[in-house]
Amino acid sequence: MKHPAFLAFLVSLLWFLFGLSGPLLVWWLAAEGVANPVLLPAPNQVAASVLELFGDGSLATDIMASLRRVFTGFFIASTLAVPLALLMACFLPLRRLFLPLVTVLRPIPPIAWIPLAILWFGLGDKPSYFITALAAFFPIFLNAFAGAADVDPRHVYAARFLGAGRWRMVRHIYLMSALPHIWTGLRIGLGQSWMAVVTAELIAAQSGLGYMIQANRINLETRHVLTGMIVIGVLGALMTTALGWCEKFILPWKHQRQ
Repeated sequence: MKHPAFLAFLVSLLWFLFGLSGPLLVWWLAAEGVANPVLLPAPNQVAASVLELFGDGSLATDIMASLRRVFTGFFIASTLAVPLALLMACFLPLRRLFLPLVTVLRPIPPIAWIPLAILWFGLGDKPSYFITALAAFFPIFLNAFAGAADVDPRHVYAARFLGAGRWRMVRHIYLMSALPHIWTGLRIGLGQSWMAVVTAELIAAQSGLGYMIQANRINLETRHVLTGMIVIGVLGALMTTALGWCEKFILPWKHQRQ
């Protein structure tokens, strides 16, 4: 008898493949109708492009460059956003001091910071670290702040009654109560960071998937452009799935209630 988890995975995989078959058919028919690989290459041409770019190692190099920038910026944003959000939720003077600044900076899209990032850090990895960190910071901060501000007052009163100091309350009450919100912010922040790195690489980098797309666009290698786009989508979906899988171990009580 097969394991239920394996059967569930198999069913999900079959539905996934079935869902892809329709768009692939439409893509193939459209490519046949256009009959111009520069405008719209066929799926088999893009598949050959994937094998070609993986074969010469260039695609793997660009993938690693983009992932390095994303995870570095994401780590910087997480280590800054979560503690700041918890402290602002707990300390009213900090909230009054920094919340107006966050409110003004949050609507500015990360792409608007690229000229300044190039002026401050030059070309290469550093401006991409800045842009990816900025893109991830606000979703993580806002979710962490909302979670900490929504702590059950009974928990706060009980901790104070038992003699918990302010810093212990931050660690054991506010942090633990806000953890589901923080995890949601991390998932959103990672997705935003992944989208921002591609934008930054289009302008301020000499490697990565965004740079690969831009270089092949100039050379009219549309099949390589679509390869880069597909890889970006697949890697983004894998990262989201991985975070969802980790959530079952980090927040087991959340899934037990469902």
